[in-house]
Amino acid sequence: MGHLLEGILHLPPPLALALVFLLPALEASAFVGVVLPGEVGVILGGVLANQHKLALVAVLIAAVAGAIIGDSVGYWVGKRYGEALLSKVPDRILKPEHVQRSKETVRHYGGKAVFLGRFTAALRALVPGMAGMSRIHYGRFLFWNALGGSVWACSFVVLGFLAGSQYKRIEHYANIIGLVLLTAVAVFLYVGHRRAKRTT
Repeated sequence: MGHLLEGILHLPPPLALALVFLLPALEASAFVGVVLPGEVGVILGGVLANQHKLALVAVLIAAVAGAIIGDSVGYWVGKRYGEALLSKVPDRILKPEHVQRSKETVRHYGGKAVFLGRFTAALRALVPGMAGMSRIHYGRFLFWNALGGSVWACSFVVLGFLAGSQYKRIEHYANIIGLVLLTAVAVFLYVGHRRAKRTT
């Protein structure tokens, strides 16, 4: 993995920028996120911007676009092929009751599940497809997907930009950082919900 990351940093700028887009895009659309979390490419994009090899604005746009487009593809794959694909997975690996419970959870929380799922690698690869299988309206999905993807992508690009040559420390703790962001966002939403209830 270390050699792969170093290799990305030494790629020609256009190809490196393409990977900043592709790694988040492939997380949910091709389930690559289970193996290689998209924040790796996004962080490295920020590092390359710090080194003046890529424009920071270009990295931000590529990362946000990759996150939103990839999750949208994952949504439509789940909606069209999700049931058929899951039926081929042996029950000993993926129990049907677990799948049903996941669908019910995503359906119950709707857009909030899409938004919060963006901040952990495992959920980021699975929630879009589950949202499609749960028949959440695409307009609602897209709103929360765009919001979550933008917050997530911009946060990790900026972290990579600020870290510079110390990026390995951030990459090593990327999942922990994602959980911290998830907790902060969840607390923010909870406080906002409580305040809204008090004013009504």
